Amino acid sequence: MEAFLVSTGLVAIAEIGDKTMLLAIVLAARFRKPWPILAGILAATLANHALAATVGALAGEFLQGPWMKWVLGVLFIGFAGWALIPDKFEDSEAPSTMKAGSVFLTTLVAFFLVEMGDKTQVATAALAARFEQILLVTAGTTFGMMLANAPAVFIGEAAAQRLPLKYIRWAAAACFAAIGVWILIAG
Repeated sequence: MEAFLVSTGLVAIAEIGDKTMLLAIVLAARFRKPWPILAGILAATLANHALAATVGALAGEFLQGPWMKWVLGVLFIGFAGWALIPDKFEDSEAPSTMKAGSVFLTTLVAFFLVEMGDKTQVATAALAARFEQILLVTAGTTFGMMLANAPAVFIGEAAAQRLPLKYIRWAAAACFAAIGVWILIAG
């Protein structure tokens, strides 16, 4: 259960102000169909984070030894620095027109691609390497993504402009750093 709770909290905080949250706002403003957008976010996140968690857990199995805690600890401290860097949403990342396909499919593809290499995907792999529980980490990081992105879809851009994103980034950085230090000390 620890893997689920840590994964949920870490990703929920880290996701606020992230480019995928900005994508959710853009999709909600453009299509005004929250349920297919949320379904697309859920499906894309499940697929992306299951892949990341599987890779992370496999790496955790093969990369055993006392030095592994140092690698993971330093990675999480690095994520803390990365979380302090604000994401900039680029118009080229948003779907330009709704041609073939549905809002769900557009959201699914856009979210899956935008999440590739994102800090939450990399954190998912590291969490799975730490906890070696693919299902709990995937469920936790996906739930964390939904906790952050569902309000963005329903409330839209007005709420995102009012959130103190700078302080939320600091909180995310503090969480990443705390986990990194915890791994180094208790690992």
